[in-house]
Amino acid sequence: MRSTLWKQFQRSPLLQGCFGMVLSLCVLGTLRFYPNIAEALQRHNGPREVLKVGFLPVTCHLTCPVTDYATRTSKFARFESWRFMDFPTLCEAFKSGRLQASFILAPLAMKLVEEGVPCKIVYLGHRDGSTLIVPKNSKAKSLRDLKGCTLAIPSFTSNQYLVLRRRMEQEGMQPNDIKFVQMAPPDMPAALAAHAIDAFFVGEPYPGKAEMMGIGRPLYYAKDLWPGFVSCVLVVSDKLIHSNPRLVADLVRGIADSGAWADKHRIEAAQVVAPYYRQDPKLLRYVLTTPPDRVSYSMLTPTDKDMEDIMDEAVKVGVLKHKLPLSAFLDRSFIPRHIVPIKITPPPTTAQAG
Repeated sequence: MRSTLWKQFQRSPLLQGCFGMVLSLCVLGTLRFYPNIAEALQRHNGPREVLKVGFLPVTCHLTCPVTDYATRTSKFARFESWRFMDFPTLCEAFKSGRLQASFILAPLAMKLVEEGVPCKIVYLGHRDGSTLIVPKNSKAKSLRDLKGCTLAIPSFTSNQYLVLRRRMEQEGMQPNDIKFVQMAPPDMPAALAAHAIDAFFVGEPYPGKAEMMGIGRPLYYAKDLWPGFVSCVLVVSDKLIHSNPRLVADLVRGIADSGAWADKHRIEAAQVVAPYYRQDPKLLRYVLTTPPDRVSYSMLTPTDKDMEDIMDEAVKVGVLKHKLPLSAFLDRSFIPRHIVPIKITPPPTTAQAG
């Protein structure tokens, strides 16, 4: 029976043509719904591309080292995470062109565009994930109780600063009721322990570190002050967008897929990023799981409302001189329609990342 069918197929150009058409439609359909496969096939014989991506060792940027780890053995593209300890230094590296892609504070990204730096926000780094920490024995129950205190923030162009200024206004406080100081996130727990500051508000794991050190406790989680809070975004230079849009698309897909994986594998994610952060995996496991919604890596497409809300607050407090059209700093065209958790085998040890 099979032999007869095969002979009929070989003798019939019509059957062969129909089969070829069906096969072509199946292949095109596969590439349509899985564009990463199409891109991999296109560059199979091309050289491996390497792109440095800036990040700070905060959970707002966790998908950066996860993507680095996942692409270490890739034949096509490697997204190499480049670690900084503070935002001013990272910002200068981006402005100088040493970095063409980086995680950065959302208001700062808008500020860069206002100052004429050609770049675009292409994706979010996270939602929530920042905590306002006060001394463990503090009797403070609201922001009003911090009147006259010194409070550290990562930058005056941070969303942490904006959300606190908005909360102060809601509670009837004046802008100078709290003394804000800019400080590198890793320095904040030690400054609190030394009584150099009275509180700090920043992305994890440094609030969690203060908790584990026994010197601090949460007064607010970011999600309590601003549901769906966005601190940091992924920005890419216009130069890279125009010269290598395929690489930008690969980067955004990698970050999106890494976030989907991290959201479902938090213990493993802590193990993966610990060498990059140079932090104890126990601390990272704590801040990624206690409580479980402390930080989220899902729903990371920047909405118009996300950007408008941040921009409105930035203009109100003087971070921005005026509102910008969304098209001036936002490009959502690289965000994949289908996000699939990236496949990762966590390392057995916490050896330092290269």
